[in-house]
Amino acid sequence: MKTPTSLPLPWERRFRAPVASTPQWSPVAPDRIVFTSTESGVWQVHAWDRAKGERRQVTDHPVGVIDGAPTLDGEGILWFQDETGDESGRWMLQGFHGGETRPFLQGVPHGWNGGLAQASGTVAAAISDRDGFAVFTSTDGGPAREVHRSMESVQIGSADLGGFLRGGLSSDGGLLCLEHGEHGDLIHPALRVIDPRTGETVGEQVDEGMSLSASCWSPVAGDQRLAIVHEREGEERPAIWDLATGERTDVRLSLPGLVAVADWWPDGSAMLLSNRNEGRDRLFRFDIESGDLDLVPTPEGVVVGARVRPEGTIWYLHSSSRHQQIVLDDGGREVLPPLGDRAPAGRPFVSWEFRNPHGHRVHGFHVTPEGPGPFPVLMRVHGGPTYLDRDAFHPEIQAYVDAGFAVGLVNYRGSIGYGREWRDSLIGDVGGPELEDVNAGLADLVRRGIADPTRAVIAGWSWGGYITLLELGKHPDLWICGVAGVPVGDYEAGYEDLSPMLQAYDRALLGAPPSERPDLMRDRNPINFADDVRVPVLFVIGENDTRCPLRQAMLYVDRLAARGHPHEVYRFPTGHGSFDMDEEIRQVRTVLDFLHRHVPGLRRDAIRPVEASR
Repeated sequence: MKTPTSLPLPWERRFRAPVASTPQWSPVAPDRIVFTSTESGVWQVHAWDRAKGERRQVTDHPVGVIDGAPTLDGEGILWFQDETGDESGRWMLQGFHGGETRPFLQGVPHGWNGGLAQASGTVAAAISDRDGFAVFTSTDGGPAREVHRSMESVQIGSADLGGFLRGGLSSDGGLLCLEHGEHGDLIHPALRVIDPRTGETVGEQVDEGMSLSASCWSPVAGDQRLAIVHEREGEERPAIWDLATGERTDVRLSLPGLVAVADWWPDGSAMLLSNRNEGRDRLFRFDIESGDLDLVPTPEGVVVGARVRPEGTIWYLHSSSRHQQIVLDDGGREVLPPLGDRAPAGRPFVSWEFRNPHGHRVHGFHVTPEGPGPFPVLMRVHGGPTYLDRDAFHPEIQAYVDAGFAVGLVNYRGSIGYGREWRDSLIGDVGGPELEDVNAGLADLVRRGIADPTRAVIAGWSWGGYITLLELGKHPDLWICGVAGVPVGDYEAGYEDLSPMLQAYDRALLGAPPSERPDLMRDRNPINFADDVRVPVLFVIGENDTRCPLRQAMLYVDRLAARGHPHEVYRFPTGHGSFDMDEEIRQVRTVLDFLHRHVPGLRRDAIRPVEASR
């Protein structure tokens, strides 16, 4: 019989409630569906034969697998397998209904994944390693051979979307789109379409100083139209690039926020558009001939991975701050219910705006416990920095609210979704604007009576961990303690240990490698301010992290240890994060235990001390 202390707390149940990713299918076999799920407690690849009503778990890897896709014919399942959590690996293949697992694409070396695309008779894959970025193609099932190589970033079109890529190979396999930094950098990529058999360039799109990305080729056989996303109007907007004529048509829309292309309708007559405005999403159907724009009804919150099924219905992944992510269709019906208990509801995220010291409007969200404030406050800084906080289900944030915190989520300068200029304001100036915006957000929450300034915590993961350490060293009087998850502690020392794509990202952010920006590093490298830290710090560090590597983080820890400053270190055995829900819970329990010991007035019934869980 379970004792009361062994019953899972609500925040733990939010982590353990199984969720699924957006279903992936091939246009050739749309009822052979692949998705990832936490039903086993770890993110793994699953298969669903929709026609037969059969589901099964495909992978059982200790690190976990977060992305998979069917083969073009629907007879197999593909996934990129990372053995240690450092995000490098190789493609694997298993039959759709089971059988032997074996490496896929002979001739493609071990490395960091840059996407895999499939079309009739052709497969293309991009891989990076310490020798640069390369693209390989295989025709008619033969060994893969290299068709393109660069020392600057290169990936298959739409690789960032994962799943069954539709922005790489055209439907007939005759054209391959690449996103590359050869004319700009990783933040401002250009597009190149090549012949996948020869590597010969067929077409180029370059918007100098702006970003271009590939979304999806028309699904109609022989149609050479590629839906792309550009920034000529200051924010992401759709366009159609017809490789048959070379003509590019930018789609003019009067929607606020960014607009991306999610999919085509099967007959090529319309596009499914995704509109993100201030951390919430909507879907629209855009008729190409008439220009009509029709809203697709969806619940308020975040919508990702939307796709049009062969019969014209739309499937998408939805979540909100209150409710866990679920797969819905455009009629509001749940398509792929996970097997297990649902997560307890979360507290609502409140859309919020304030002014920074320069008078800029800054947007974000705050979330509070029930009842009146002021509350202890945790400013949780998002990673990226080219990312944003959204109105999405977030078990970690809800755990802090359960403990009694108000949580502030600031989409500081450098975040995406607020225009090209807002995102690019960090280039050559990292580690400055973010602090100004976060601190202005804290002051605004205090003015509103939401936050108690004497119980303010700074916390974040990845780039948020970098900002956390800068805050603790440069603004030590603001904070009662700090939590630095997979942080950048010594910016300069970390560069050589990064993956090739992250090195390219750093060069884009800084304008050069860190060693060539000594003045910037002098003022924006956290380790230079480690001796000014005055409050306790908790570090959560991945041992195989190639985004914020172990060595540079431990150099910062060692600086605190050398002067006997109070700090704690939790190390976990994978990389930049964990795909194992037990490990996620251990990390958050460690954070809550640390906060309980350093922040007065937290709710004891929402925190189970680490000692009691061992």
